[in-house]
Amino acid sequence: MRERAIARLTSEVLGGAREFLAGEGFVELLPVVLAPVTDPLRTVPDRIVVSAYGQEWHLTRSMIFHKQAAVRVLPKIFTFSPNIRLEAAERAQTGRHLFEFIQLDLEVRHATREEVMDLGERLIVHVLERVRERCAAELRALGRRLPRWAPPFPRVAWSAAVARYGEEFEAALSQESGTPVWVVDFPIHAREFYDREDPHRPGFLVDMDLVYPEGYGEALSGGEREYLRPRIEKRIRAQGLDPAAFAPYLALAEEGLYPSAGFGIGVERWIRFLGGLSHIQETRLFPRVPGWPVRL
Repeated sequence: MRERAIARLTSEVLGGAREFLAGEGFVELLPVVLAPVTDPLRTVPDRIVVSAYGQEWHLTRSMIFHKQAAVRVLPKIFTFSPNIRLEAAERAQTGRHLFEFIQLDLEVRHATREEVMDLGERLIVHVLERVRERCAAELRALGRRLPRWAPPFPRVAWSAAVARYGEEFEAALSQESGTPVWVVDFPIHAREFYDREDPHRPGFLVDMDLVYPEGYGEALSGGEREYLRPRIEKRIRAQGLDPAAFAPYLALAEEGLYPSAGFGIGVERWIRFLGGLSHIQETRLFPRVPGWPVRL
């Protein structure tokens, strides 16, 4: 049964990621579902806000601010975080978008982009090989033959990707690639205010995306973080946002944040790639596809 094979594959992805990260010294945290402040995500403007105990709470869109707070306590953390992002209904047709999904979110105190890129490559390959070894029957049932990869993965600068494929380069780059490929050095206007501006290259960020091959699109996204309050507030204002909306985060930065780097991996996209699935809705028994009716 197809659903059974996908559920088994999912279990191995989660177990493999936990196994790898525990071996790297990470501590798993419980996720945050409601928060007084959450990721701005300017490309997804709509959000869900609920009232309770005399204040407003956001359904978490990512745990970026909580990750930066957590590495004040522990040097390496990860969580499987439920995210709610009210994507436009037309994104249902991409096969890659859910409006409720799980993200493997991790952060490392005092890490550089290069260090978390290396970590990400080794994590992706570890889980790939675990699935190959333990899910042979499930992969046969899904008609999937997994590729073999050897890091390091190739890199392309954002500007080079745009020059070759245009601003919406992800799909074409993914389709043409035979291995995962890193996109690095996004311009400052292309990402959110918490991504760190390169001190040696003003106007560019110390960040990255990893793109799957075979047309499956983005695998992970992350980079180094801004951690000094004056720089964070300057970036908030530069993006036309109100610093008051991020008061709890700015108060934390005033107390002191560590330099850190990390990334998030969309778990359902990971499973879609590993299973060779045509639409991301197959990765969940109860999918939440933008604009589509839900039975349960």
